[in-house]
Amino acid sequence: MKKDGSAAGYGFGTFQGVFTPSILTIIGVVMYLRFGWMLGHVGLLQSLALVAIGSSITFLTGLSISSLATNMRMKGGGAYFMLSRSLGLEAGAALGVPLALAQAIGVSFYVAGFSEALTGSGLPVVSGWNPQLVGLVTLAVLAAVSSLSADIALKSQYFIMAAIAFSLVSFFLGGTPAEIKAPAPEEVPAALGFWPVFAVFFPAVTGILSGLGMSGDLRNPAKSIPLGTLAAVLVGFAVYTAVPIALDAMVKDPAVLRTDTMILQKCARWQMPILIGVWSATLSSAVGSFLCAPRVMQALSRDRLLPRFFGRGFGPTDDPRLASLFCFGIAALGIALGDINVLAPVLTLFNLSTYGLLNLAAASEELMANPTWRPSFRVKAGFSLAGFAGCMAAMFMISPGWTFVALVCEGGIYWHVKRRALKARWGDMRTGMLAALVRFAFRRLSRDAYAERNWRPNLLVMQRLPVQDTNALVLARDISDGRSLVTLASVLPGELASDAARTAELRDSVRRLAERMELETEVKLLPEPDCWKGIGEIVRTYGFGPIVPNTVVFGPPSERNIGAFAGVARLLAAQRKNLIVLGAAGAGGDGRYIDVWMRGANGNGGLMLALAYLLQRGNV
Repeated sequence: MKKDGSAAGYGFGTFQGVFTPSILTIIGVVMYLRFGWMLGHVGLLQSLALVAIGSSITFLTGLSISSLATNMRMKGGGAYFMLSRSLGLEAGAALGVPLALAQAIGVSFYVAGFSEALTGSGLPVVSGWNPQLVGLVTLAVLAAVSSLSADIALKSQYFIMAAIAFSLVSFFLGGTPAEIKAPAPEEVPAALGFWPVFAVFFPAVTGILSGLGMSGDLRNPAKSIPLGTLAAVLVGFAVYTAVPIALDAMVKDPAVLRTDTMILQKCARWQMPILIGVWSATLSSAVGSFLCAPRVMQALSRDRLLPRFFGRGFGPTDDPRLASLFCFGIAALGIALGDINVLAPVLTLFNLSTYGLLNLAAASEELMANPTWRPSFRVKAGFSLAGFAGCMAAMFMISPGWTFVALVCEGGIYWHVKRRALKARWGDMRTGMLAALVRFAFRRLSRDAYAERNWRPNLLVMQRLPVQDTNALVLARDISDGRSLVTLASVLPGELASDAARTAELRDSVRRLAERMELETEVKLLPEPDCWKGIGEIVRTYGFGPIVPNTVVFGPPSERNIGAFAGVARLLAAQRKNLIVLGAAGAGGDGRYIDVWMRGANGNGGLMLALAYLLQRGNV
């Protein structure tokens, strides 16, 4: 265990913990089984454009991830951990829950790809097997290995990496197949457009989430995540650019490319390495997703966003075996769909939304420039914003309807977590974002000329403590109606000037009273022996920049205080502030009558009409 009480994890380095799961998830099922299909539908130039766009979005996201990872102490949960610590618990949950499910479905995607490659290999015996049965058996084996030891699972991927490298050598040394049979015209599907093909392709460049998902098991996350992530993206881009160019030189018939998912095998110098490569790649991608998804669920559970039992870890390395069992069930359900073309767009939309928010978080941190934002890997906000815009544009181009559904689901999770009112144990950037917006608004308000059409009351309500008459609070609530600023102010006896605890207690009691009355307000307490001197000081000094009270509310003054009250009234007139004085209800009144006094000659007519409208809107 670490000193902070968190599990020590495995202590992986950059190569084993980040680069290996990332690159083996990138170079996987899509490259082997769908690059020929992609080339047959959109041609070489558009295929290269697909690769460039997808890799650019992933590279920009990798830069944002690197910046975030070097500014925080990374723990388990990967992308969820980053988002929850930057944008808040609600935003983290809104993306973390779909991300965990998407990665569990990703296991189905890769295992289904393995089944398709195995049963479609043309080899004796296995070609006659049921793909779904093969997928379920494969899933069970992978789940057992991944759940018992992530170290064994990742070390086995070294052999997989070697097999993939040899398969690529075999492909690039190959050429046009000697015998290739063109399909019948009725067997050739109609050509798809750019964005539908992009939806199937994009999961090929989402492997960086697998490496990021191991964040809690890294020896030095701040070093390993940037190096491993960006290296995997660049290596993947190089391979993805070379394969379509070589394949286009070998096979010119789009009909063959669209219908033969094993075309890379037929073009290779030696066919068996391609089969071993595709089997290895799909299995390694499945392992990467199976390692990542339960760890995200474990982090969500430990933040009280999922049932507690998902957060339980086993052994000295804190393996999330119960979360792995749940992910196994989700993956088995996904295999029942049986077609990776069906699963790919689902993965694409959830991964794009996760990428988008990671970019937005990094851009927001850079733009706000809080003193706590000190990443050792600094990225200009423009790059992160470009990554965010690319993610959002790609989502809507792929499927506006399903994008809307995905955003609604994520918004629903956000709202649900917000309603639970969970208190995070950490700070996030939201208060910094609000402060930045306030700073911007102050500057604009100070610079721009005041326009009467935008006037609204900023109420300063003078109130005795303890509060015995709530008429002033009721009036303030009905005038503001949740759309204006209200401050409840009171002058405290001098003996409270040094009693901070008692002052804080009084402030809390006023706030609780305002909440019960559904009045949104700030509280200003001023210790001062002379009550009327304190009132004058509040009237003169309260506010900040252009945001100062323009209307002061008093209860009825007593006869012995008329002189002091008149002095405050003259002060308000000199400062061009409005004054509202509440009088006691008449002998026959019920307390709901309001006298509106108009001096005429436009002296105070505008204020009176505005107050009458605001009170009517408040249903007084």
